[in-house]
Amino acid sequence: MRPTLPPVVLALVILSPAVLASTTEVSFSQPDKYSDARLNRDYGRGADDFVLKDLKAHIEKLGKRYLQSGQTLKMDIRDIDLAGQFEPWRVNFKDVRFMREVTWPRIKLHYRLEQDGKTLVSRDVTVIDQSYLQHGNYYFSNDRLRYEKTMLDDWFRWNIAPKDKTVSY
Repeated sequence: MRPTLPPVVLALVILSPAVLASTTEVSFSQPDKYSDARLNRDYGRGADDFVLKDLKAHIEKLGKRYLQSGQTLKMDIRDIDLAGQFEPWRVNFKDVRFMREVTWPRIKLHYRLEQDGKTLVSRDVTVIDQSYLQHGNYYFSNDRLRYEKTMLDDWFRWNIAPKDKTVSY
């Protein structure tokens, strides 16, 4: 005679957080070739480790907020162009990004959203916020990636959040 699990134990195993959990995986393709992902005025292409770590943590946080049980989001960041730009002729403002109407944040990425191992969506997108200076921002002014985070918040809300219910902060 084989031992069987009591129904209560079986239900706990089936409904355990590990079984129902969602997963967000973030990778960065060739960050040394990114358009503009530096927080200081180093000339040339590339990305600062801080930028990559902070954006990865933010995307993972958004995944926890918006993904449904059993969903996996795989996101490969292919290029980053941070909001604003350095103006080399301003020698007294070496590491200051000047925000202009035409220097909006942009992130090129590929994402795949899966539900229980089946692909729901797989596409290349360019996430931009051309009106980043005209709308409110939820992040403190000392958060150097506040425009990119706001842009990603909006993109997740429109593209990843469940369509049948409102997700609030």
